[in-house]
Amino acid sequence: MTNPFSIAISNELTVPTIKVDSPEDLSKSMNDLGFHDPRPILVILGGAAKMSQTDLDRLRSLFVKVLAPVVEELGAFVVDGGTDFGVMQMIGQARAEISGKFALIGVTPVGKVALPGHTHSEEVTALEPNHSHFVLTPGTNWGDESPWLADVATVLAKGSPSVAILVNGGEISKQDVSHNLRANRPVLAVAGSGRLADTLAFALEGEASDEEVRELVASGLVQAIDFKDSFDSLTELIKSYLS
Repeated sequence: MTNPFSIAISNELTVPTIKVDSPEDLSKSMNDLGFHDPRPILVILGGAAKMSQTDLDRLRSLFVKVLAPVVEELGAFVVDGGTDFGVMQMIGQARAEISGKFALIGVTPVGKVALPGHTHSEEVTALEPNHSHFVLTPGTNWGDESPWLADVATVLAKGSPSVAILVNGGEISKQDVSHNLRANRPVLAVAGSGRLADTLAFALEGEASDEEVRELVASGLVQAIDFKDSFDSLTELIKSYLS
């Protein structure tokens, strides 16, 4: 396949896509996809298929009322994992709900997602249909995309502000957080969203945790934000990181 190409999400919808093989080629590949100018970047990390419907219903307003409107207002871009689950589904649906025009770039391993016209020997996952672009990375396991996700955000930002927000999340989200911290990107853990985000929030308060979590917190770049705070205060906080 020639870069860039289009993935048919439905009969009416095709999404511009690139397949990347080498980190050294990432900057050129993103240019080929049409991204030339620096933009503030919001990286969305967190729960996918293991999020309960209760969690999804409870957290959806964060995406519709805060994250999508902030990004749209600032002309920022969003980078996430691109599949039709969890936080990625919620930001895709929020973009559609507010009729957002911001670029929403899904970064996902080529061996784990359903591609039209391709036969797959392993179980694959659907891509989220409201994303504007996809970046297919090497790999056949979830987590193979973690370093790429952080790198795509860095390449797109081109020195502009960027921040990652962690909502819920499990073991793979630990890798995602780690790679974003290595990129010197602040990570906001949403306390009250469950699982890893709550674990990081507790660790910031000095509550006992495992060594991996303690190392993440020791970076000094992790901050907890409370899901119970007002939408206005959460909006202003995220704006302060991206402005």
